[in-house]
Amino acid sequence: MREDVAAAHARRLASPKTAPRAGAIPLLPSQDTDDDRILNLSLRPKRFDEFVGQRQVVENLGVAIQAARRRKEPLEHVLLAGPPGLGKTSIAHIVAQEMAAKITATSGPAIERAGDLIGILTNLGEGDVFFIDEIHRLSKIVEEFLYPAMESFEIDFVIDKGPYAKTIKFRLKRFTLIGATTRSGLLSNPLRSRFGMAYHLDFYAPEDLREIVNRSAKILSVALEAEAARTIAQRARGTPRIANRLLRRVRDYAQVKAGGRISQAVAEAALSAQGVDAFGLDAIDRKVLKTVIEHFSGGPVGIDALAASLNEEPDTIVDVVEPFLLAAGLLKRTARGRKATRLAYQHFADLKAKPLELFAAA
Repeated sequence: MREDVAAAHARRLASPKTAPRAGAIPLLPSQDTDDDRILNLSLRPKRFDEFVGQRQVVENLGVAIQAARRRKEPLEHVLLAGPPGLGKTSIAHIVAQEMAAKITATSGPAIERAGDLIGILTNLGEGDVFFIDEIHRLSKIVEEFLYPAMESFEIDFVIDKGPYAKTIKFRLKRFTLIGATTRSGLLSNPLRSRFGMAYHLDFYAPEDLREIVNRSAKILSVALEAEAARTIAQRARGTPRIANRLLRRVRDYAQVKAGGRISQAVAEAALSAQGVDAFGLDAIDRKVLKTVIEHFSGGPVGIDALAASLNEEPDTIVDVVEPFLLAAGLLKRTARGRKATRLAYQHFADLKAKPLELFAAA
C-alpha cells in the first residue's frame, strides 16, 4: 500500500507543470548555432572503439563496463570533470550504448525542485543511465535527495503536512548516475564521495585532434588535405568540439571560394577570416590577454577586476577562456591574481610582426 501511495505521489510531482526537461540535450557553448548542435550529434562517436583520445579514461571505463556486464550489475556511478567540449556527454552516451541501457539526460540547472528529480528517478528502469550535465549547479535541496538514491537506491519524501505528515520510503531500480562538471571544485564532498569512479578529461593532443578532424571530414564528405587537417587541429584549442566547429566553417569557406577542396592555404585563410590565429586564440582570448598586458601591466589582476574591464561575467572568463590560456602557458594564476606569461608577450609580438586586420581589432 505504501509503495502505491509513494508511486502516485511521485507521478504527481512529475506532472508536466513540474517535470524537468528529461532527455534534453545540454546546451553547448553560445558560439554554437542550432545547426552546429544537430551536426555535433551526428559527429559524436557511438562506441569506445570510435572514440579518439582520453585513453586512460576509456580503458578504465571499458574494464569497469565489462566487469559489470559479467556480473549482470549496473555500472557504478561515474563523475566526469574537465573543460567544455572534451567529450563528457559523448562518453555518457557511449557508456549507455555499451551497457545496452536507456539514457535519460538533463542538466543541473534544469532540475529546479526535488519533485523534478523524484519524477525522473522513479521512471528509471533497471540498469538505466541517468546523465546530469553541470552537476555542480544542482541546488542543495535536490542534492540531498540524490544521496540515498545513489547509495541505497531509495528516496524518502514527506507527504501531507502538520500532524498528518508521513515519511514514505520508495525503492528505486538500480541505475547508473553519470555526472559531468566543468568545475569539480564546486562539488560538495558528500556528493563527490558517492561516485565509484571519477575521471578528469584533459585537453587533446594535436595528433588526436587531427584524427578527429579526419574522421569528421569523412562523415561530412569533405575533401580535406593532410596539412589542412593539421592546421585545423593545431588551432582547435585542444578541444574536439571546437575542432569540429572550425572544420565546418572551413568547409563553408572552401565551398564558396575554393571549389570545395580544403588545402592548407584555404584552411589558413578561412580560419583567419574567423578570427582564429595560429595559436588557436579567438577575439575574446586575445582581448583578455591584451587587457592583462596593457591595462594591468601584465598582472597580477583579480578575476573580478578583469571581468569588469572586459564587461564580461567572471564565470565566462573562468569557464570558457581561462582553461586553455592556462594550459597553453599564456596565463598563470597566482595568489594575487592572473598574470600574463612571457609566451603571451611573445605571441602578441609575433602578431605585430605579421599584422592582420582581424588581429588589430582584437
